Amino acid sequence: MTAHAEPLPETTEHLVEVLKALANPIRLQVLGWLREPDRHFPPERAIADQNEVGVCVSHLQEKLGLAQSTVSAYLALLQRAGLVQSTRVGKWTHYRRDEQRIAQLVDLLGRSI
Repeated sequence: MTAHAEPLPETTEHLVEVLKALANPIRLQVLGWLREPDRHFPPERAIADQNEVGVCVSHLQEKLGLAQSTVSAYLALLQRAGLVQSTRVGKWTHYRRDEQRIAQLVDLLGRSI
């Protein structure tokens, strides 16, 4: 199991990237679901702890009813923006919110505008 996270740059350009990521209603919905994964995804179907490791891309894809490539692109954008972290479990990728970075981004946004 490996987790991936990038350092959080404190730049105006990064804030623009974050705001663009949040401007899509589906990505916002995914972030909302990931806040309480056990409420939105049946824990008994998970192959790993959804709160610790995250929700499998296949479960997100199923719930959204979108192509795997579309869901993966949305999640990659959220990850580049610093809003989610990915973890590989075997051949499956799981995503969870990065609460610490979200708090940092909220603080940065508050200091920037």
